[in-house]
Amino acid sequence: MIAHICTTCGTQHAPSAAPPAACPICEDERQYVGPAGQRWTTMAELRRTHMNAWLEHEPGLLGIGTTPGFAIGQRALLLLRPEGNILWDCITLLDAATIALVKSLGGISRIAISHPHYYSAMAEWAQAFGAEVWLHAADRGHILRPDPALRFWSGPTHALAEGITLINAPGHYDGGTMLHWRDGAAGRGALLTGDIIQLLPDRAKVSFMRSYPNLIPLSARTVTAIEQAVAPFAFDRLYGAWWDKVMPTGGKQAIATSAERYRRWLRD
Repeated sequence: MIAHICTTCGTQHAPSAAPPAACPICEDERQYVGPAGQRWTTMAELRRTHMNAWLEHEPGLLGIGTTPGFAIGQRALLLLRPEGNILWDCITLLDAATIALVKSLGGISRIAISHPHYYSAMAEWAQAFGAEVWLHAADRGHILRPDPALRFWSGPTHALAEGITLINAPGHYDGGTMLHWRDGAAGRGALLTGDIIQLLPDRAKVSFMRSYPNLIPLSARTVTAIEQAVAPFAFDRLYGAWWDKVMPTGGKQAIATSAERYRRWLRD
């Protein structure tokens, strides 16, 4: 039995004798099946052709991403915490070098994920480190590889650890989640957005979409609700889902001005 991996979204499915007939994540309107049709790989195959790279974004926060790029191409973020490290979002590839390096840094106690596009190989990562995986209950139906490590939270917020809060902001997905790191950015606060809020190339603005590849927008009401979900939290820095999607300062104001720009064009 092999846990097959979709090459378009990077999601690892439950072990099966043959590849699944389809990938529900990619058949959803927020993702896509490529013109060549559904394709699969395995963790063993991926380990032969890819490796993981690392970057320190700031003290206590490391990025982990696969090279060459695979599937959606996001990188995960490892928060180094004295009470147990937290992995924000997940990537598919997990190899011996990554396991050794993470264990040398204290392992992983909890994994929290923004939305189903980044569930990737969360079960395999959880098993390797004995970690819990925290997902918003609203997205429970999108899980393609159930595992005893999965934990579910509901409601608008969840305190994952001291100074670490998960924030629900429905739009891209009903369970869309962001992570507020109170002590990030030298105490000014950081918001880890995945692509629930998408950082734009100028690193000064953001945007909001139901589907990025299929260009499906969100309503004005939904964008306002996302803005209001993060409003009670103090933060200056934004971390998106890719290496270059970091806004060093001005993040809270950028969300407010970008949300108003979005609403203005919907009105017009």
